[in-house]
Amino acid sequence: MRRYAVFLVAVLAVLVLAPAVFAADGAVPETNWVAITSGFAMAIASAAGGYAQGKATAGACEAFARNPGAAASIRFGLILGLVLIESMALYTFAIVFMKVK
Repeated sequence: MRRYAVFLVAVLAVLVLAPAVFAADGAVPETNWVAITSGFAMAIASAAGGYAQGKATAGACEAFARNPGAAASIRFGLILGLVLIESMALYTFAIVFMKVK
């Protein structure tokens, strides 16, 4: 645990001192923050969507195993849930596509 704390402090020190290094020569690098944050947003939306779809599919498989007679309603609920989960990532992609030129 101590090793991780030392590593974290070292990384934070580098991140705190990095702006001073870029400001040393007086030239400010042009950074497209919209593209960077859009990439992070898409990564988070994709990860959350993948996790949610996995949990939904696992729950549906357990429900099929417990009650095979209700397969039609479980399948409908699963497909509807997967569509709504996937739409979150697609909406994020559409926003990223519109914002990043």
